[in-house]
Amino acid sequence: MPKEAKARIKINKLLEEAGWRFFDSKEGRTNIVLENKTKLTQPELDEFGENFEKTKNGFIDYLLLDDKGFPFIVLEAKKEEINPLFAKEQARKYAQSQNCRFVILSNGNLHYFWDLQRGNPNIIAKFPKPETVIGYTEFKPNAEALINETVKEDYIVKTQKPDYASDPRYIDESQRSAFIEENKLRFLRKYQVRAIERIQEEVKAGKDRFLFEMATGTGKTLTAAAVIKLFLRTGNARRVLFLVDRLELEDQADKAFKEYLRTDYKCSIYKENRDDWRQAEIVVSTVQSFLFKNKYKRIFDPTDFDLVISDEAHRSIGGNSRAVFEYFIGYKLGLTATPKDYLKRLMQVS
Repeated sequence: MPKEAKARIKINKLLEEAGWRFFDSKEGRTNIVLENKTKLTQPELDEFGENFEKTKNGFIDYLLLDDKGFPFIVLEAKKEEINPLFAKEQARKYAQSQNCRFVILSNGNLHYFWDLQRGNPNIIAKFPKPETVIGYTEFKPNAEALINETVKEDYIVKTQKPDYASDPRYIDESQRSAFIEENKLRFLRKYQVRAIERIQEEVKAGKDRFLFEMATGTGKTLTAAAVIKLFLRTGNARRVLFLVDRLELEDQADKAFKEYLRTDYKCSIYKENRDDWRQAEIVVSTVQSFLFKNKYKRIFDPTDFDLVISDEAHRSIGGNSRAVFEYFIGYKLGLTATPKDYLKRLMQVS
């Protein structure tokens, strides 16, 4: 059997498992078009030169349709021994020709999901369901808003107590310290503000993976809260997943985020809110909880979280835990006080 045919068989199965339909059924009309007849223009084909597979003849391998029957996702298939990322630019042209925002790249074993409006392709463990991606289309990230957001020392305080600066006790320098302590106001330190600015700079450069190396006691969780606010406030995340590797850290993170951000955003621990976790913008969980019986694959879709933060990243995204971190397609931030070379490689953008 030709190697490309083997890849196609695997891809067909993955599509069916995700709820895509090759034929009309009681669930709905077919939403997969094979070898779509729309060709690229000759100048576009010429761009690929010798790397373009002539057997494709310029046709789209799979065109996935939305619930109204319009082009929705371009799926480009490659042979098993070919990294599907090699088809990245080819698939982009196809998607643009069909006015599609999304691309899936696959060789049957390795798969990438790519939101052309957001950034780079992300590895996925399974294909997204039609309804999940349809819901995801309402999410329109705005990188410029994130890049241009002003972050100062009172970034978190403005969420905790928006009118703090006009309070007489804050204005009165003799009462200011007591006022700050009583209201548990948390001002960012300059190095924490600088960390946020570095993320803005990296996003401007097209990056979507970040690593903070911060010594114990320097406020990783507070800094993470500022990052979470930055992404949620600017519309670059709908929901954030904060991963830890110990139960006590789960409770600590939940309490901290509620202290820092509860005025604007809801935070919940997943295991305590299994039925209504979608109501929270910030979901905290141990990696072990998501790994148990492959819960992260059974319960969640790759598009459920737009920002994934791993606390103590040198532990929580090593080994099997890395599967959870990589499963979701959103921005990724690792926090660590003990950086390792492999962790730095992992957080690099491909």
